[in-house]
Amino acid sequence: MAITLRSAREIELIRGAGVVVADVLSKLQEIAEPGVTTAQLDAVALEMTADAGAKALFKGVRSPHARVPFPGAICASVNEQVVHGIPSESTRLKDGDILSIDFGVRLNGYCGDAAITTAIGQVRHAQHRLMDATKHVLDIAIESCAPAVKWSHVAAQMQRYAESAGFSVVKDFVGHGIGREMHEEPRVPNFVSDELLANDFVLAKGMVLAIEPMINAGTSAVRTLKNGWTVVTKDGNCSAHFEHTIVVVDNGCEILTLKRR
Repeated sequence: MAITLRSAREIELIRGAGVVVADVLSKLQEIAEPGVTTAQLDAVALEMTADAGAKALFKGVRSPHARVPFPGAICASVNEQVVHGIPSESTRLKDGDILSIDFGVRLNGYCGDAAITTAIGQVRHAQHRLMDATKHVLDIAIESCAPAVKWSHVAAQMQRYAESAGFSVVKDFVGHGIGREMHEEPRVPNFVSDELLANDFVLAKGMVLAIEPMINAGTSAVRTLKNGWTVVTKDGNCSAHFEHTIVVVDNGCEILTLKRR
Protein backbone atom coordinates (compact mmCIF):
# COMPACT_ATOMS: atom_id res chain seq x y z
CA MET A 1 0.00 0.00 0.00
CA ALA A 2 1.70 3.17 -1.25
CA ILE A 3 0.52 6.25 0.67
CA THR A 4 1.65 9.59 -0.74
CA LEU A 5 2.95 12.21 1.69
CA ARG A 6 2.16 15.66 0.35
CA SER A 7 4.53 18.63 0.19
CA ALA A 8 3.66 22.03 1.67
CA ARG A 9 2.83 23.27 -1.83
CA GLU A 10 0.47 20.36 -2.49
CA ILE A 11 -1.22 20.81 0.86
CA GLU A 12 -1.98 24.42 0.04
CA LEU A 13 -3.45 23.38 -3.32
CA ILE A 14 -5.66 20.79 -1.57
CA ARG A 15 -6.65 23.49 0.92
CA GLY A 16 -7.68 25.70 -2.00
CA ALA A 17 -10.02 22.98 -3.25
CA GLY A 18 -11.23 22.42 0.29
CA VAL A 19 -12.21 26.07 0.70
CA VAL A 20 -14.45 25.80 -2.38
CA VAL A 21 -16.05 22.66 -0.96
CA ALA A 22 -16.65 24.29 2.43
CA ASP A 23 -18.10 27.47 0.89
CA VAL A 24 -20.52 25.46 -1.24
CA LEU A 25 -21.63 23.24 1.64
CA SER A 26 -22.18 26.29 3.84
CA LYS A 27 -24.37 27.91 1.19
CA LEU A 28 -26.36 24.75 0.59
CA GLN A 29 -26.98 24.32 4.33
CA GLU A 30 -28.20 27.91 4.45
CA ILE A 31 -30.77 27.46 1.66
CA ALA A 32 -31.87 23.87 2.38
CA GLU A 33 -35.36 24.32 3.79
CA PRO A 34 -38.85 22.87 3.33
CA GLY A 35 -40.03 23.20 -0.28
CA VAL A 36 -36.57 23.30 -1.87
CA THR A 37 -35.69 20.44 -4.22
CA THR A 38 -32.36 18.65 -4.15
CA ALA A 39 -32.00 19.54 -7.84
CA GLN A 40 -32.09 23.23 -6.87
CA LEU A 41 -29.29 22.62 -4.37
CA ASP A 42 -27.32 20.82 -7.05
CA ALA A 43 -27.71 23.76 -9.46
CA VAL A 44 -26.36 26.17 -6.84
CA ALA A 45 -23.39 23.86 -6.20
CA LEU A 46 -22.61 23.68 -9.93
CA GLU A 47 -22.81 27.46 -10.33
CA MET A 48 -20.54 28.13 -7.35
CA THR A 49 -18.08 25.49 -8.52
CA ALA A 50 -17.86 27.06 -11.99
CA ASP A 51 -17.47 30.55 -10.47
CA ALA A 52 -14.51 29.25 -8.44
CA GLY A 53 -12.86 27.81 -11.56
CA ALA A 54 -13.18 24.29 -10.15
CA LYS A 55 -14.68 21.03 -11.39
CA ALA A 56 -17.29 18.99 -9.52
CA LEU A 57 -15.70 15.66 -8.61
CA PHE A 58 -18.81 13.48 -8.48
CA LYS A 59 -20.58 14.53 -11.68
CA GLY A 60 -20.01 11.93 -14.39
CA VAL A 61 -18.35 9.33 -12.15
CA ARG A 62 -19.03 5.80 -13.34
CA SER A 63 -19.82 2.74 -11.24
CA PRO A 64 -19.90 -0.94 -12.26
CA HIS A 65 -23.21 -1.18 -10.41
CA ALA A 66 -25.02 1.62 -12.27
CA ARG A 67 -26.03 1.96 -15.92
CA VAL A 68 -25.47 5.71 -16.03
CA PRO A 69 -22.72 7.96 -14.62
CA PHE A 70 -23.58 9.86 -11.45
CA PRO A 71 -25.66 12.82 -12.72
CA GLY A 72 -25.18 15.31 -9.89
CA ALA A 73 -22.51 17.60 -8.51
CA ILE A 74 -23.66 16.73 -4.99
CA CYS A 75 -24.84 13.57 -3.31
CA ALA A 76 -28.10 14.57 -1.61
CA SER A 77 -29.25 11.79 0.73
CA VAL A 78 -32.50 12.21 2.68
CA ASN A 79 -33.45 10.39 5.90
CA GLU A 80 -32.81 6.65 5.38
CA GLN A 81 -30.55 7.35 2.40
CA VAL A 82 -26.98 6.81 3.58
CA VAL A 83 -24.96 8.12 0.64
CA HIS A 84 -25.05 8.73 -3.13
CA GLY A 85 -28.55 10.17 -3.18
CA ILE A 86 -29.20 11.58 -6.67
CA PRO A 87 -30.35 15.23 -6.82
CA SER A 88 -33.81 15.43 -8.35
CA GLU A 89 -36.64 17.88 -9.05
CA SER A 90 -38.97 15.25 -7.58
CA THR A 91 -37.18 15.20 -4.22
CA ARG A 92 -38.64 18.18 -2.39
CA LEU A 93 -37.39 18.67 1.16
CA LYS A 94 -40.00 18.48 3.91
CA ASP A 95 -40.18 19.71 7.48
CA GLY A 96 -38.66 17.00 9.68
CA ASP A 97 -36.24 15.60 7.07
CA ILE A 98 -32.54 15.28 7.63
CA LEU A 99 -30.36 15.82 4.57
CA SER A 100 -26.80 14.61 4.06
CA ILE A 101 -24.84 16.51 1.41
CA ASP A 102 -21.54 15.10 0.15
CA PHE A 103 -19.53 17.29 -2.21
CA GLY A 104 -16.08 17.44 -3.74
CA VAL A 105 -14.15 19.48 -6.30
CA ARG A 106 -10.88 19.43 -8.22
CA LEU A 107 -9.06 22.76 -8.41
CA ASN A 108 -5.64 23.32 -9.93
CA GLY A 109 -5.13 19.57 -10.17
CA TYR A 110 -5.96 18.72 -6.53
CA CYS A 111 -9.11 17.51 -4.78
CA GLY A 112 -11.13 18.38 -1.68
CA ASP A 113 -14.07 16.39 -0.28
CA ALA A 114 -16.44 16.95 2.65
CA ALA A 115 -19.97 16.17 3.85
CA ILE A 116 -22.54 17.54 6.28
CA THR A 117 -25.92 16.44 7.58
CA THR A 118 -28.44 19.18 8.27
CA ALA A 119 -31.93 19.40 9.74
CA ILE A 120 -34.77 20.59 7.53
CA GLY A 121 -37.17 22.63 9.62
CA GLN A 122 -38.06 21.04 12.96
CA VAL A 123 -36.74 17.51 13.39
CA ARG A 124 -37.23 14.96 16.15
CA HIS A 125 -34.91 14.75 19.14
CA ALA A 126 -33.76 11.30 17.98
CA GLN A 127 -32.62 12.76 14.66
CA HIS A 128 -30.72 15.54 16.42
CA ARG A 129 -29.02 12.91 18.60
CA LEU A 130 -27.97 10.97 15.50
CA MET A 131 -26.55 14.03 13.76
CA ASP A 132 -24.75 15.24 16.89
CA ALA A 133 -23.27 11.79 17.53
CA THR A 134 -22.05 11.44 13.94
CA LYS A 135 -20.42 14.87 14.04
CA HIS A 136 -18.78 13.91 17.34
CA VAL A 137 -17.43 10.69 15.80
CA LEU A 138 -15.69 12.82 13.16
CA ASP A 139 -14.44 15.21 15.85
CA ILE A 140 -12.96 12.27 17.77
CA ALA A 141 -11.02 11.21 14.67
CA ILE A 142 -9.73 14.73 14.03
CA GLU A 143 -8.64 15.14 17.66
CA SER A 144 -6.87 11.75 17.60
CA CYS A 145 -4.90 12.11 14.36
CA ALA A 146 -1.18 12.76 14.82
CA PRO A 147 2.12 11.36 13.54
CA ALA A 148 2.96 7.82 14.75
CA VAL A 149 -0.68 7.00 15.64
CA LYS A 150 -2.06 3.77 14.17
CA TRP A 151 -5.29 4.26 12.27
CA SER A 152 -6.83 1.25 14.04
CA HIS A 153 -6.48 3.20 17.31
CA VAL A 154 -8.47 6.09 15.84
CA ALA A 155 -11.09 3.83 14.24
CA ALA A 156 -11.62 1.99 17.54
CA GLN A 157 -12.41 5.25 19.32
CA MET A 158 -14.84 6.26 16.56
CA GLN A 159 -16.68 2.94 16.67
CA ARG A 160 -16.74 2.82 20.46
CA TYR A 161 -18.39 6.21 20.75
CA ALA A 162 -21.00 5.54 18.04
CA GLU A 163 -22.02 2.20 19.52
CA SER A 164 -22.02 3.50 23.11
CA ALA A 165 -24.52 6.14 21.96
CA GLY A 166 -26.80 3.39 20.65
CA PHE A 167 -25.98 3.77 16.96
CA SER A 168 -24.18 1.62 14.38
CA VAL A 169 -21.29 2.35 12.02
CA VAL A 170 -21.84 1.70 8.31
CA LYS A 171 -19.23 -0.83 7.23
CA ASP A 172 -19.82 -0.94 3.47
CA PHE A 173 -18.32 2.53 2.88
CA VAL A 174 -15.14 4.04 4.30
CA GLY A 175 -12.98 7.13 4.03
CA HIS A 176 -9.96 7.38 1.78
CA GLY A 177 -6.74 9.08 0.94
CA ILE A 178 -7.16 12.09 -1.35
CA GLY A 179 -4.89 14.33 -3.39
CA ARG A 180 -4.58 14.41 -7.17
CA GLU A 181 -7.44 11.89 -7.30
CA MET A 182 -10.61 11.72 -5.25
CA HIS A 183 -9.88 8.19 -4.03
CA GLU A 184 -6.31 7.27 -3.19
CA GLU A 185 -4.63 4.95 -0.72
CA PRO A 186 -5.23 4.23 2.11
CA ARG A 187 -8.73 2.98 2.86
CA VAL A 188 -9.84 4.81 6.02
CA PRO A 189 -12.52 2.78 7.85
CA ASN A 190 -14.51 4.14 10.77
CA PHE A 191 -14.48 0.80 12.59
CA VAL A 192 -12.06 -1.99 13.45
CA SER A 193 -12.08 -5.22 11.47
CA ASP A 194 -9.73 -8.09 10.68
CA GLU A 195 -9.10 -6.42 7.31
CA LEU A 196 -8.03 -3.18 8.97
CA LEU A 197 -5.78 -4.95 11.46
CA ALA A 198 -4.13 -6.82 8.58
CA ASN A 199 -3.67 -3.59 6.59
CA ASP A 200 -3.22 -1.08 9.38
CA PHE A 201 -1.26 2.09 8.69
CA VAL A 202 0.56 4.61 10.82
CA LEU A 203 -0.23 8.29 10.40
CA ALA A 204 2.66 10.44 9.19
CA LYS A 205 3.20 14.13 8.53
CA GLY A 206 1.94 15.09 5.08
CA MET A 207 -0.67 12.32 4.88
CA VAL A 208 -3.98 13.68 3.54
CA LEU A 209 -7.17 11.79 4.38
CA ALA A 210 -10.89 12.20 3.78
CA ILE A 211 -12.44 10.93 7.01
CA GLU A 212 -16.17 10.29 6.68
CA PRO A 213 -18.19 8.42 9.30
CA MET A 214 -21.65 7.29 8.21
CA ILE A 215 -23.73 6.36 11.25
CA ASN A 216 -27.13 4.66 11.30
CA ALA A 217 -29.88 5.02 13.88
CA GLY A 218 -30.64 1.30 13.56
CA THR A 219 -28.52 -1.56 12.24
CA SER A 220 -25.43 -1.05 10.09
CA ALA A 221 -26.92 -3.05 7.20
CA VAL A 222 -27.48 -1.16 3.93
CA ARG A 223 -28.68 -1.88 0.40
CA THR A 224 -28.42 -0.13 -2.96
CA LEU A 225 -31.52 1.01 -4.85
CA LYS A 226 -32.27 -0.05 -8.41
CA ASN A 227 -30.65 3.12 -9.80
CA GLY A 228 -27.32 1.53 -8.86
CA TRP A 229 -26.23 4.56 -6.84
CA THR A 230 -28.37 5.43 -3.85
CA VAL A 231 -27.56 3.48 -0.69
CA VAL A 232 -30.25 3.20 2.01
CA THR A 233 -30.51 1.60 5.43
CA LYS A 234 -32.05 -1.86 5.26
CA ASP A 235 -34.30 -1.20 8.25
CA GLY A 236 -35.52 2.20 7.01
CA ASN A 237 -34.04 4.13 9.93
CA CYS A 238 -32.23 7.43 9.39
CA SER A 239 -28.53 7.78 8.66
CA ALA A 240 -26.13 10.72 9.07
CA HIS A 241 -22.82 11.52 7.35
CA PHE A 242 -20.07 14.01 8.14
CA GLU A 243 -16.70 14.34 6.40
CA HIS A 244 -13.60 16.52 6.35
CA THR A 245 -10.38 16.39 4.36
CA ILE A 246 -7.48 16.64 6.83
CA VAL A 247 -3.69 16.67 6.70
CA VAL A 248 -1.45 15.23 9.40
CA VAL A 249 0.97 17.82 10.78
CA ASP A 250 3.72 17.84 13.41
CA ASN A 251 1.47 18.02 16.45
CA GLY A 252 -1.83 16.64 15.19
CA CYS A 253 -3.82 17.43 12.06
CA GLU A 254 -5.38 20.37 10.23
CA ILE A 255 -8.77 20.47 8.53
CA LEU A 256 -8.41 21.48 4.87
CA THR A 257 -12.15 21.79 4.13
CA LEU A 258 -12.91 24.95 6.08
CA LYS A 259 -14.77 28.05 4.88
CA ARG A 260 -12.94 31.08 3.54
CA ARG A 261 -12.36 33.56 6.38
